[in-house]
Amino acid sequence: MNLRVVLVEPLYEGNVGSVARAMKNFGFHDLAMVNPCKIEDYGSAMASHARDVLQMSKSFSSLQEALEGANLVVGTTGKRLETEQHHLRLHLRVPCFTPAELAAKLNGKDGTVALLLGREDCGLNSEELAICDMVVSIPTSGEYPVMNLSHAAAILFYELSASESGATEMASRQSLNLLQAGANSLLLDVCYPDHKADFADLMLRRIFGRAELTEREARSLLGIIKRIRWRITHGQENGMGAEDNA
Repeated sequence: MNLRVVLVEPLYEGNVGSVARAMKNFGFHDLAMVNPCKIEDYGSAMASHARDVLQMSKSFSSLQEALEGANLVVGTTGKRLETEQHHLRLHLRVPCFTPAELAAKLNGKDGTVALLLGREDCGLNSEELAICDMVVSIPTSGEYPVMNLSHAAAILFYELSASESGATEMASRQSLNLLQAGANSLLLDVCYPDHKADFADLMLRRIFGRAELTEREARSLLGIIKRIRWRITHGQENGMGAEDNA
């Protein structure tokens, strides 16, 4: 398993350097940044002997570019569910895995996992969390739940370093996107209520993410959805009646 650490609009070079150092501590080297702050001498100093991780890092102008080629996208959040609106609790951040639970789910998988770490002041926003297949949160004290970026990163890297690569190849991002699009099209075909469609999209993304689909499974599900859609569109045209559908 290749872990790609994606820092979304980091504000402070010292934190970026510290994240790079923590990555190297636990054997990770793939660092991507979206619209990062300028990394100068202080950031390099904080990286210490992990300056090579900074030098090999890639910067992108959009999150989608940074995620290209990732099989699975995992978002991080320190926000507590109790303070969120009901629909966000149900669809956006539930279930929220601990780092240890995430590591267990990824053990034995082959592919690239993108781990998103948000801004120091506000983390990942709702739109960014919505594109994640899974969400992970460190169980901290309710008195002060939000951790420093590099401290949270170190805990995540420690747990994920225990995950070993295996023979179970995760579905490609292209296949997962096609599956998601096919499921959304099926909802339109069955006249699923418009006001529920966005939440259903989030729920399905979370289900597919938790399932950790293989490429064959994703393609098989997509084939089933295509077959259902074809039957809905052409079934009556071919003279199919109620008995034929039974």
